[in-house]
Amino acid sequence: MDMYQNNPYMAFPGITYEEMGFLQQGTVDLNDDQKKYFYMVYSGKRKSPQDLLIFTLIGFFGVAGIQRLVVGEVLMGILYLFTAGFCFIGTIIDLVNYKTLANDYNRKMAYESFQMAKMSN
Repeated sequence: MDMYQNNPYMAFPGITYEEMGFLQQGTVDLNDDQKKYFYMVYSGKRKSPQDLLIFTLIGFFGVAGIQRLVVGEVLMGILYLFTAGFCFIGTIIDLVNYKTLANDYNRKMAYESFQMAKMSN
């Protein structure tokens, strides 16, 4: 349990070393209260790579494009929806790159959360 108190990011499901390093590097300049605020905000916005994988797999059996809608790419999500995931080619590409989709989205959310935490005090 002590490990989670020293590094609360370990509690995030599916966190990669790349994401953890980015978060630790990005929060170095924050004080303890700002770090707690950052963690609270970021944990609400973050998307797990496993969740994106599940949403991508749903595209094969039901509705394509959910993974794009979840990460805020509304136009691509609608395009996937109406073209059956670009005839499944786009869905297959997203299936291979689901970790990249999650990391890119989480990086944007970390930056937004950092800005909010920086203004909190």
